[in-house]
Amino acid sequence: MSTSITTDVSNYEARGYGDPSHSMKALTWQGKNLVKVVETARPKIIDEGDIILKVTGSTICGSDLHLFHEAIPDLQKGDILGHEFCGIIESVGPAVKKVKVGDRVVASFQIACGQCYYCKKKLSSMCERTNSSEAAEKLYGRRTAGMYIWILPLHRGFAGGQAEYVRVPYGDVNLLQLPDDVPDEKGLYLSDVLATSWNAVVDTGVEKGDTVAIWGAGPVGQMAAEFSFFHGANRVILIDGGHGKWRLDFVKKILPQLETIEYTNLPNGESVTSTLKKMCDGRGPDVAIECAAGEYAKGWAHYFERLLGMETDTPELINEMITSVRAFGRCGVTGVYAGYCDHFNIGSLMETGIRLIGNGQAPVQKYWEDLLKYVQQEKIHPLHMVTHRFKLEDMETVYDLFNKREPGMQKVFVQTKFSAPPARGTPLLTEL
Repeated sequence: MSTSITTDVSNYEARGYGDPSHSMKALTWQGKNLVKVVETARPKIIDEGDIILKVTGSTICGSDLHLFHEAIPDLQKGDILGHEFCGIIESVGPAVKKVKVGDRVVASFQIACGQCYYCKKKLSSMCERTNSSEAAEKLYGRRTAGMYIWILPLHRGFAGGQAEYVRVPYGDVNLLQLPDDVPDEKGLYLSDVLATSWNAVVDTGVEKGDTVAIWGAGPVGQMAAEFSFFHGANRVILIDGGHGKWRLDFVKKILPQLETIEYTNLPNGESVTSTLKKMCDGRGPDVAIECAAGEYAKGWAHYFERLLGMETDTPELINEMITSVRAFGRCGVTGVYAGYCDHFNIGSLMETGIRLIGNGQAPVQKYWEDLLKYVQQEKIHPLHMVTHRFKLEDMETVYDLFNKREPGMQKVFVQTKFSAPPARGTPLLTEL
């Protein structure tokens, strides 16, 4: 397969890469806190390894909100959103050999070439050939993989899958075929959230007998809790609060052995760190995993530092993890952090032997075949986090509800005109 790829195609019509004779519905970014479903040109084959997919399912990820808030620079009005999707192959480029028209597939949210140093090691998130961003190389010291409308300009976004059609570059590499016994409502989440949660647990080294503390009770935190028990953790403590405190009860109904901390309802003088110490014999948990993000400041100082551009992310949750875990414990950073944090407690990290692990950009393709088998065997349960089903046409309202952490809305399934009827046991259409 050719190693060349056309990048920066976040809006097919505006860049001249669409088919103007055929239109589709797509959810587009229109400015800070503003999205809109529009009629726009369908994608077409650009490179010989491309595939055009009819989207049968997509969803909203917490990282989509960073774009919604314009917390990440360089988005352009009309960019098509969404990096988690599945569908049916409609057309293929001449170099495509492994998949064919009519196949049901799920797409990795990363775009990997399959041939470079990192891809050969199944570390698809670090592909060396699919991201042309000089900004990423300057900031991180290396380039990461290209991704569907994600952290622009650092990942050189491609048009996303919250649409009726989507272009998938290197289709043989970036699509996983779905068997008949795995409906879209389960297979969709292999695109990101399952692999991200799994990586958070295995990369941070959760093992039998561990006590694990997890910051953030959204879908990634929920599945990280489930996967921690899967890997033998003895205790899992889930931390959330504020507008998201309802999620603690939501997850505990699924995992009754779970312990929780509502950080906005602690006794006077108590902190998350002191509470965890008391819960864990004065030493703290063995493992801490951050599944929230660096965008959300808890204190006024970091709120204003971010507002004034003095830091891109707040280190408050990372500092809580470092000071909470036992000496020589492990801390995994899975939530989105784009750049720099001020007041990072590096002294505690060094003095107490803490291992700090950046595992946010999970190499999806390293895990998704095994995860698919676990889904088939009903050893892992993606539907545990799915609460709602919506139409693509309703996405403007859905973004607003998701942004407000609407009580009871955990993970959603978004259908298009190409979607099959809901599979048995999955959420039915929610009318707005």
